[in-house]
Amino acid sequence: MDQITRQHFYRHGEPNHDDEKQNCHFCQIRSFATHAQFPITIINTEDEAVLDPHFRFTDSSILGKGVEPTKKEFLTGCECIDSEDCQYNTCNCLQDIEDDSSDDEGADSTYGEKPRKRVYAYHSHGARAGHLRSKILASRHPIYECHESCACGPDCPNRVVERGRKVPLQVFRTRNRGWGVRSTVDIKKGQFVDKYMGEIITAQEANRRRAKSHIAQRKDVYLFALDKFSDPGSYDERLRGPPLEVDGEFMSGPTRFVNHSCEPNMRIFARVGDHADKHLHDLALFAIRDIPRGEELTFDYVDGVDDSENDALDPEKQKDMTRCLCGSNACRGYLW
Repeated sequence: MDQITRQHFYRHGEPNHDDEKQNCHFCQIRSFATHAQFPITIINTEDEAVLDPHFRFTDSSILGKGVEPTKKEFLTGCECIDSEDCQYNTCNCLQDIEDDSSDDEGADSTYGEKPRKRVYAYHSHGARAGHLRSKILASRHPIYECHESCACGPDCPNRVVERGRKVPLQVFRTRNRGWGVRSTVDIKKGQFVDKYMGEIITAQEANRRRAKSHIAQRKDVYLFALDKFSDPGSYDERLRGPPLEVDGEFMSGPTRFVNHSCEPNMRIFARVGDHADKHLHDLALFAIRDIPRGEELTFDYVDGVDDSENDALDPEKQKDMTRCLCGSNACRGYLW
């Protein structure tokens, strides 16, 4: 680790060394637009391990072969004149959300001649502005945001994930679980941390990579299906078939190194910008409780979507399961 660090700091500020710079993890994260304000750092005080040299940091997902975005002519945004109009009128971005007057911000008031209906996923005022509302945080509901095609503007309160990570993160070497991630600042309950990014691939390609992997279950640690809106009866053929998957093993952001916990401090939510791109929704990580700086960031890799908890009680099935090392009081013993 020291050799790679010295190589970066002593050589990569000079001309030439282009090949080295291209493959340097420190150079990759320094190229992020948010680096100066919300840096990513890498540290290892446990051993001599270094990050996989084949891994590349990226600040956005890449579309793999056979994955097509929606054509621009089919993309639409809201026509709201401002953020008030977005939140309390008839914003197209929130068309799939039921009107909800209940909220932990206080009583409704009025917007024009209509009752104010809070349908944002986020608090929009006070110290908790931009944080997920408790009702959403305790659910697995998708988050619908305004986006670049909207008229409401970049400062709209309903663009939290779109505006990107606002938390400095540190990739560090843990004592017994390889690499992990923590923040150098306190994170509040409901605060957006970052997205899980990688190469977005077809289901067929994902299965091919699983089969090619020496340990298929290890590959599943990095593959996340974009299946929140999968529906065999959907009018959208892209939602009827097998979902796309995000592979972050060799190309991702710092969240690729976030470890599993059976008692996590973050949860993944499906985030939708343009409704025509539901098959390409984001995987957004939010804090589900206050997280003090320095505490390892974790999420539940399965989050109740399979029968692993029951399987862990079966001695026969335990033979083929991956042991969990989270060490939490609620540890299920096995991952899958």
